[in-house]
Amino acid sequence: MSITSYNGSALIAMVGKNCFAIASDRRLGVQFQTIATDFQRIFEIHETLYVGLSGLATDVQTMYQRLKFRHKLYNLREERNMRPETFASLVSAMLYEKRFGPYFCEPIIAGLNEDGTPFICTTDLIGAKQLSKDFVVSGTASESLYGACESMYKPDLEPEELFETISQALLSSVDRDCISGWGGIVHVVSADQVITRTLKGRMD
Repeated sequence: MSITSYNGSALIAMVGKNCFAIASDRRLGVQFQTIATDFQRIFEIHETLYVGLSGLATDVQTMYQRLKFRHKLYNLREERNMRPETFASLVSAMLYEKRFGPYFCEPIIAGLNEDGTPFICTTDLIGAKQLSKDFVVSGTASESLYGACESMYKPDLEPEELFETISQALLSSVDRDCISGWGGIVHVVSADQVITRTLKGRMD
C-alpha cells in the first residue's frame, strides 16, 4: 500500500471562460474505515488563488500551514498578492527541498491572473510541475477522474456550466473508488465572485 492512499482523496480543477472551478471529496478515512465526513482539502490562499492538497491528511494540514505562512510573508514584503505562477513555483520549491523525506501531498494550484485568465497546475510529491489548459486531477480516484473529465469537459464554459460539469465528473468518479467520496465541495471562482457549494453523494 502506498502511503499517499492511506487516507484516500479525490481532487479536480477545471478551467472555464475567465473562471475556474476546484472540487474535492469530503471523506477522511484510514483505508476502509471512515473517520470524518467533512474533511477540508481545498484552501483559500487569497480571493482568486486556491490550493487543493491530496494525500496523507497530516501532511495536508502541515503543508497548508506552511504555504499560508509563506504567502503572508510575501504579502508583507511585496505588499501585493502572489500570482498563481509564482505560487506554483513556491509550492514546487518547498516540495523539492524536502525530496529525501517528502510531504506525501500532491497539490493542485488554481488561480486567476490579473487579466482574468485562469491558471491551473499540479505537482507530484517532489515538486515536478504539470501545467494544463483544461483540467488537472489528483488523489486516489485520479484514474476515474481522468476518464470522466476527458468525456465531459468542453472549453470556455460559463461558471454555472462549469459547476455542473465538475460536479458530475467528481461524483461519478468517487463512486468507482472505495476510499474517497462521501459528498464533495466545489468552489467556482471568477474575477468578481466565488460560488461555493456542497455536494451530496453516496454515503457509503
